[in-house]
Amino acid sequence: MTSRLYDSIEPNVIDGEMLQKAVEEQGPKEEAGQLAKREGINFKDVKELQLDFRNILKIDNLWQFVNLTKLQLDNNIIEKIEALESLVHLVWLDLSFNNIEVIEGLSTLVNLKDLSLFNNRISKIENLDALQQLQIFSIGNNNIGTLENLVYLRKFKELRTLNLAGNPVCDNEAYTMYIAAYLPDLVYLDFRMVEDSTKEIAFVKYQYAIEEMKQGEAVALAKQEAEKAKQKELDYHKAAYVEYLNGSFLFDSMYVEDPEASKLEYLPGVPELLETYKSKFVTICENLFEYGLKQHEKRKAEVALFYECLNEALEDNREQGNQIMADFEEKRLLALDAIQTASETEVLEARLQEYNDGITKLSETLMTMEMQLVDQLEEVIKDFERNISDLVSIFIENEQGLMAQCRDLENHHHEKLLEIAINTLEKIVKSELEEEIPDDVRMLFVDKDTIVNAVNASHDIHLLKIDNREDEIITKANSWASALIEKVHKSEITRNRNRVKEINQFIDHLHNELETMDIMEA
Repeated sequence: MTSRLYDSIEPNVIDGEMLQKAVEEQGPKEEAGQLAKREGINFKDVKELQLDFRNILKIDNLWQFVNLTKLQLDNNIIEKIEALESLVHLVWLDLSFNNIEVIEGLSTLVNLKDLSLFNNRISKIENLDALQQLQIFSIGNNNIGTLENLVYLRKFKELRTLNLAGNPVCDNEAYTMYIAAYLPDLVYLDFRMVEDSTKEIAFVKYQYAIEEMKQGEAVALAKQEAEKAKQKELDYHKAAYVEYLNGSFLFDSMYVEDPEASKLEYLPGVPELLETYKSKFVTICENLFEYGLKQHEKRKAEVALFYECLNEALEDNREQGNQIMADFEEKRLLALDAIQTASETEVLEARLQEYNDGITKLSETLMTMEMQLVDQLEEVIKDFERNISDLVSIFIENEQGLMAQCRDLENHHHEKLLEIAINTLEKIVKSELEEEIPDDVRMLFVDKDTIVNAVNASHDIHLLKIDNREDEIITKANSWASALIEKVHKSEITRNRNRVKEINQFIDHLHNELETMDIMEA
């Protein structure tokens, strides 16, 4: 619908130079601007960015603007929505007056509330499912031609303002009523308020179609909620490292990759043997599953207790620090007043010395408190690390015991299966086998080595599956514990450094304040 802009100018791709220039242009001016230019502006600190009227053909290199909330890319020649994945905090996005044909590349922008795609070449509204916070949507002057496509917008429960003016669909005589009926929460359509009377008439006109649609939506919603609940439950099981152990999944997986298993099932007595084996195996898996969930709750409780103790210690320290600061502030104001009103040199020097001594004492007190807190938290963290280590060790030890039971069952099953296979071979050799077996199964009984190798290969596959599942559980549990403890230590180091820095900066501020005071010269 729109023609290419700036045909006589070379198209641009967003690069570092363009971004730097744009940030500087839109950043602070005068002295503050010069300082920012010399020291450099961190793109992570930029919240709003204007890149309009720059003949941009391709979006790129915006990944550093991770905290951007507003992005203006209108009046360019952009053909594809892309490279916006990292802008997860974006609230406002303007891509109007470009050459975009397909809505795409917006799935990570879950915080977007205002989106403009006005004056592009879009023929279908789609691929916006993730934008559940969308309130304002402008897609006028495009190529949207069917009323049915507009029903897609029903899923955006926060949508209140919609602009479709200039699309072929607007020429349909049912357009306004259709929108009012299918989007009843809409307040503004094409720059005009949707009147309640229009909504009432529209509801009556499309009542039966909407009721039928609502039923379908209810079914779809119920299915979606069920899937969410199922995924939430699975995530919980994964956090406990026992996903898919509440059933026959592990057992079934041993046979999925076993090409000989289906053949060996034809042997006399094997189906009954397999049924018994599966029942006992699944029982062990379910025991492991239940045990894993209980241990997961214990670990969660331990983590919650740790952070409760940690926050309690920090809060106590904070309250003590605030009281010390309040006492000092009261004395500070009196001391500064006394310094400014001192009329004699000796008195002034004495009061200055007393004030400086007070600052030094404050610094020492705050630093001592911080050192005491560090020692206290070090003990708390050590206890926590020991408790977590014990919990994980106990879990792994018992998990290994249950997995060992699975291996014992497999070994027992293997012995029985091998016995049946050899007996079957003897019957085939003597032509005493009464049961009919398929030709591909009979091929396994050309000699003893062939059938023994087939049974052993099946056994090896099963053991490998059990071993891999056991290793997976152990690895995940140990990795979780290591990552958690590392995070705790890093957080404490960062907290301590920030606190020491905060104290030093405050003490420096007090000294600087004294130096800049207008007091009598000695």
